[in-house]
Amino acid sequence: MLACYPRPRSGSVPEWPKGAGCKPVGIAYGGSNPPRPTTQTLPLTIARTLPLTPEATVTTADPDRADPDRADPDRADPDRAAPAFSAQGFDPAAVKAFHYVGFALDLADGQLRCHYRLDGLEFVEHIRFAPLPDAPASVASAADRAARLVFLVAGVSYYKAAAPPLIDFGDHPLTPAEATMLRAFYLDGLGEFAYSNGLDLRDLMFHYTSTAPEPVATGVHLDRPLVPFGGGIDSIVTVDEVRQIHADTALFILSRMGDRFAAIEAAARETGLPVLRAERELDAKVLRSRELGFRNGHVPVTGILSAIATLIAVLHGRGAVVMSNEWSASSGNLEVDGRTINHQYSKSAEFETLLRAALADQFTDGPEYFSLLRPYSELAIARRFAKLTNYHRVFRSCNRAFQLDPAKRHATWCGVCDKCCFIDLILAPFVAAADLRAVFGGREPLENPDTIGSFRTLLDIGHEPKPFECVGEVSECRAALQRAAARPDRTGSPMLEALLRELDGRELDDEAINALLVPIGTDHIPDSYAPRHLVG
Repeated sequence: MLACYPRPRSGSVPEWPKGAGCKPVGIAYGGSNPPRPTTQTLPLTIARTLPLTPEATVTTADPDRADPDRADPDRADPDRAAPAFSAQGFDPAAVKAFHYVGFALDLADGQLRCHYRLDGLEFVEHIRFAPLPDAPASVASAADRAARLVFLVAGVSYYKAAAPPLIDFGDHPLTPAEATMLRAFYLDGLGEFAYSNGLDLRDLMFHYTSTAPEPVATGVHLDRPLVPFGGGIDSIVTVDEVRQIHADTALFILSRMGDRFAAIEAAARETGLPVLRAERELDAKVLRSRELGFRNGHVPVTGILSAIATLIAVLHGRGAVVMSNEWSASSGNLEVDGRTINHQYSKSAEFETLLRAALADQFTDGPEYFSLLRPYSELAIARRFAKLTNYHRVFRSCNRAFQLDPAKRHATWCGVCDKCCFIDLILAPFVAAADLRAVFGGREPLENPDTIGSFRTLLDIGHEPKPFECVGEVSECRAALQRAAARPDRTGSPMLEALLRELDGRELDDEAINALLVPIGTDHIPDSYAPRHLVG
């Protein structure tokens, strides 16, 4: 049976998870931000849909580009596949299929092992957490479902080494909601990766068995939230809101094996909240990607973090995984061949909805998965963060604080990267100029003429598209510029005055700016988590 899915539609409004540790999770695992591309804007097309049949063997591809001859899974039999390694090294183009092999969850040992294969090349990922040797059978059963989700999404880190034309899920059947989520996760989540590597993944085939298992109960409690925490303004605002509603709030921090980021730990200590942790260890071969000739690039790491956070929530009876993904995370970077490329796809509203549907297939009673900041702009979030002054000297979102090599990590803001520039700009309307200078240790980007190119890009008044970073949408940046320039303590700022002149009629009026300071669009926030301080 050949079934055709609608091509996933990228969000039109507002990885690397900003509030959930996008740089620690991403850079720590060898992710990359490729050079900024040129922009080509074309209309996005939506494909037709055919229904799925439960328990059927299904092979899917982009419906407008599918070749039925490629649907034969025997053509990707690893026993007959030509080896990808030769005397000349690894050849990604020679790999025929990526295989999901299996996973093993050991609660007594506190470990999840995920096994994958690119033809005959094997990969093993380890995820470690606090052991639970006495977990009741009901928790173990629910945890196995959650671990399976981790297994499904974490595979993207190994698929990208070759990006072959077929993904074979083997003995791991998918529900229709999981299949839809995973197809979007690979196509749109790897949009930046495909673009930077000159690949077209629209012909990607899925081979799997479709099934509809009975959901299981987790026994979690909705009033016990778990907040993935990255130490930036978004997750800090989320924590401040959630803890005022639910006293039994805990943080979740994902890190590399045996490594912690000072930039996250300092802000986590300031919250005073308990921390639940997990450590992710990629197969060592992936960390040698360039040496071995693997393809390299950005992966939708927030989706992986979300699945691991869900597993930890199930293990500890926490009924809400509260993300910090804002409205503008759904905004793409550029359009290529009718597809939106969004660096933050796995933080988008679309992915949140798809993951919720996949979770609903597995669990009867949660955990709830949602972003508390979904209806809020970065401007509204920055306004709230400006009042949380106890965090101003401990938070840090600078890219260089999250280098893989601890010796290369900056202990302060670098003041020149795109992330530093964005944070400075978005806070400038609400934080006194002298206080922001202190935050950046005398290296405030708005006072450095060498950073004007980065600000032009953020404001879309240069020649390059939105950077492949977790930064806000153009209207948010323009509103921040205008409000910052109007502050008495910013009067005469050469940078602000120059950028305002270059806007040249593209300024936002007061009504448009004020519209960014109230909730926008729809969200999945439960009534019992409605924010109290983000408006006004």
